Amino acid sequence: MKFVVCGEALVDLVPETQCSTFASTWQAQSAGGPMNTAIALARLGENVEFCGRISRDDFGRQIAEHLADNHVGAAHLVRTDDPTSLAVVSLDEQGKASYAFHFSGTSNFGWGAEELTAPAEGSWLHVASLALVVPPSNQVLLEWARNHRGPMSIDVNVRPTVIPDRQEYWRRIQPWFEVLGEHAGVLKASDEDLVFLARGAGMEPDPLEAARRWSDQFGFSLAVTTLGPDGAVAQRTGQPDITVPGERIELADTIGAGDTFMGAFLRAHANDPADLAGSLQEAVVASALVCERHGAQPPTGAELSDRLRR
Repeated sequence: MKFVVCGEALVDLVPETQCSTFASTWQAQSAGGPMNTAIALARLGENVEFCGRISRDDFGRQIAEHLADNHVGAAHLVRTDDPTSLAVVSLDEQGKASYAFHFSGTSNFGWGAEELTAPAEGSWLHVASLALVVPPSNQVLLEWARNHRGPMSIDVNVRPTVIPDRQEYWRRIQPWFEVLGEHAGVLKASDEDLVFLARGAGMEPDPLEAARRWSDQFGFSLAVTTLGPDGAVAQRTGQPDITVPGERIELADTIGAGDTFMGAFLRAHANDPADLAGSLQEAVVASALVCERHGAQPPTGAELSDRLRR
């Protein structure tokens, strides 16, 4: 299976040691949820292209080199003179990450229809995160995805700091649910994402009930919900839920956890769609591995296989 992953690539500014009240030290890490998923797929041995707008500035060159170093294809990349988007990362005492985004006028969200090339027919299109909801190009990407001929998935990856209004967030996500249903695609979300969107849609904040209801309403083939340290659940219309528990780990941080989960799940599910429990297990373990490391550093196929054996 060939994958095309579309969305933002940016730089995470991750704090290091506080040096003084005048100066502090930060790591500028290549990041962005969709890019992390593309990296995860490539490290697991899949044929993957990243579809994104990347700046020609120094940060953009870093991102482009990171993609190339991980053997992610560049056929759908667009280089721009707009600056690179930034995310300032805060880590709580448990290592859970939160983000403050700076992307007004930056490269990620300025897509024009003429810049987008159709993925090869039959390839798997995955669209994720802020690209789904940030104007002006979210509508351009929506129409582009609507015309895709092949399997499709989305990861909603809700960012309330970008759009705090739940109803407005739901208004922007709902058309993507409609397109995903047209493709009988795969929805991936966290339990927190679903609670936020359910409240925006005027529903009870029960994440699994929301996922099942939307799957039935829009026609998804599958809804996958991550539960943080408690694992993940897969739901299909008319069938019982499939649940896989989480892994016990020494947490470094959660940066890239959901994105790595998505990459590992897509790889396993595309190769063996009948084994949902096995796909969930691989994704949960891959996510656990990245949580044991600092930053979004998805495992290789050999690392994942070794962990699964153990």
